[in-house]
Amino acid sequence: MSLFQQNFAATLAPMRVRFGAGARHLVGEEMERLGLSRALILTTPQQADTGAEFAAALGARAVGVFSGAAMHTPVPISEAATAQAIALGADCVVAVGGGSTTGLGKAIALRTDLPQIVVPTTYAGSEATGILGQTEGGRKTTITTPKVQPEVILYDAELVRTLPVAMTVTSALNAMAHAAEGLYAQNRSPISTLMALEGIRAFRDGLPRVIAAPDDLTARGETLYGAWLCGTVLGTVGMALHHKLCHTLGGSFDLPHAETHAVILPHAIAYNQRAAAAELAPLAEILGATSPGAGLHDFAVRMGAPLALRDLGMKESDLDRAAEIAVQNPYWNPRPIEQAAIRHLLQAAWAGDAPSE
Repeated sequence: MSLFQQNFAATLAPMRVRFGAGARHLVGEEMERLGLSRALILTTPQQADTGAEFAAALGARAVGVFSGAAMHTPVPISEAATAQAIALGADCVVAVGGGSTTGLGKAIALRTDLPQIVVPTTYAGSEATGILGQTEGGRKTTITTPKVQPEVILYDAELVRTLPVAMTVTSALNAMAHAAEGLYAQNRSPISTLMALEGIRAFRDGLPRVIAAPDDLTARGETLYGAWLCGTVLGTVGMALHHKLCHTLGGSFDLPHAETHAVILPHAIAYNQRAAAAELAPLAEILGATSPGAGLHDFAVRMGAPLALRDLGMKESDLDRAAEIAVQNPYWNPRPIEQAAIRHLLQAAWAGDAPSE
């Protein structure tokens, strides 16, 4: 059956993407192609050694390393990194890491227009988007602008080969959430739907193989392929309830990003599955399930993903406030956002129960 729609618009960002084991060694080549010569390397504190390795490999083309990237892209850290980039005379940033580091690179680009080369070490997928989420004053907000769209992405399976299995699983489910919500996005197109379904298939097939053999470069490459596709969907269409809930829980309650996405995904999709039955039917089919929410829950269980918000540090006493925040300025969603229903969803997600409509 064709995915044709009578009316649609598709905007695909200009971006260079390279896949392959060892692709991380191409940073200098990509800098030369863009006429760049002074890179500031970005990492989290945990990946500072990796940043130093990139700086050593680039030699005189690296002007420094900033290893302060943090989850949810706090504005004070972004401002400190921007100040360092300006002080060092950087003409680009090289973000090596997951969503936290990619977000920091985008935040610097927002303030300076510096080109970005991203070398992902997780499956976050945010490197494929022109979306920046920032946290300030206990609230996470997002903006979409071409200014934060990275110019180059280098996907290197060798860099994710040692990513712990638990982080691999949560990062993968985070990426799958972009594709799942893209299936019913208000501004979806046949192109975004094709990418969403192919991205989900890539994780369905590749993730179990990665769990069985974490150093399988072919499986790691397939999951990176899935991350790119799902991330491109995120950058192409609008997101809905799932992402609003995760932004609320992350920005206001400081829950870990990927783990929160993993827990919330089956519940948010189950909430919308009647209102978007036709759009979500292919998701259930890919997962071999009778319903998309149940299929995602069963997949998460098989992959050993976290299932409960309480295990991530969420207090049951905070669920009322979370539901209240989540219904403020809601994103477009196929089903109306009702506070009582959202509170019920959050209770199930907190307890680790199977999702219900």
